[in-house]
Amino acid sequence: MDIVWTLLGVALILLALRDIFDVLFHPLGRGMIARRVVRGVAAVARRKPGRSGTLGLLAGPIGYIAVIATWAMLLAVGWALVFLPQMPQGFHFDSGLDPAGHSGFLDALYVSLVNLTSLGYGDISPSASLLRLLGPVETLFGLGLLTASISWLLSIYGAISRRDSLAHEAHLAKQAEERLGEKLADSDPELLETLLASYAEQLIRIRRDLIHFPIVHYFRTEDEERALAGLLPFLGSLADEAGEEARPHPLRVRAEILRLAIDDFAETLRRRLRMEGGSTDEILHHYQSDHGPLRS
Repeated sequence: MDIVWTLLGVALILLALRDIFDVLFHPLGRGMIARRVVRGVAAVARRKPGRSGTLGLLAGPIGYIAVIATWAMLLAVGWALVFLPQMPQGFHFDSGLDPAGHSGFLDALYVSLVNLTSLGYGDISPSASLLRLLGPVETLFGLGLLTASISWLLSIYGAISRRDSLAHEAHLAKQAEERLGEKLADSDPELLETLLASYAEQLIRIRRDLIHFPIVHYFRTEDEERALAGLLPFLGSLADEAGEEARPHPLRVRAEILRLAIDDFAETLRRRLRMEGGSTDEILHHYQSDHGPLRS
């Protein structure tokens, strides 16, 4: 039975490491644990009556914390199962502790958590040579998890910044139309061509961010001017108007590139985030309904 516990523990550790690798270093990796946890948190947020308020706004941050906690739990329990068969004969116990009364799973989990967090209380310490090596190894895993968590968080907020920057720029363009009383598509072709190129380039980056870090989708914004979901139809209509037959050829090319970028973004939403819809317009409609500006 001891070998079963050990193998199960190793399996949990490898499962956590594989998921961390997929999330951080493998853009097309599934990261199934992280993805399921985040989707579960988002599903709960959708079912609550106030999902358009605070709970909906916190779905992304709560999902992030839940994923980190899940990884930590898998590592802690996995190492505990590795240590369990060696309790208590493989450890030294403080003089105030009875080894016979501290040989269960909770004690193995305690040792695992002490190692993982590098606290080093010393009341239960390894005596067997292999266990003395495994303790520092688990501590390295704990430090690695901390580093991975910070790295992931920085990547997430970088992606959010890029998404909100494009949305804000599109919002300002929409406001400019209203203030000037003229369509942006009727402006100087060279200026419009530059704008379309910028929008397409930014949207391509945002799509790549969504592929690398799907959790970004669940970090919503309460600021209407930075809600990309509500502004993509504006960019789509701008591309359609700029791509009309009578327009200069370079402008039509830029407009078509932006339209294709929007189509690719919508397809990424459908395939990576299971967004409903068969066409780009339908997918963006669901995106706007699911991820548009929050209501108070």
